[in-house]
Amino acid sequence: MQNYTNIMKLYQADLYIRLSKEDGDKAESNSISNQRDLIYSFLKDKDDIQVYEEKVDDGYSGVGFVEVR
Repeated sequence: MQNYTNIMKLYQADLYIRLSKEDGDKAESNSISNQRDLIYSFLKDKDDIQVYEEKVDDGYSGVGFVEVR
């Protein structure tokens, strides 16, 4: 019988990064850049999490949900 205790589970994650209302109309908001940096910094030592896709709503605020993507 095989020993499966050393098998690590691997998770795939989608990153969802959203514009902050305070950033206005910059090319890429500080909020987007800061969130991306924080997320990747958090994931740096998480060997069991792989980034599958990065979704960015730069230009849409979470204040109003007129359109759902």
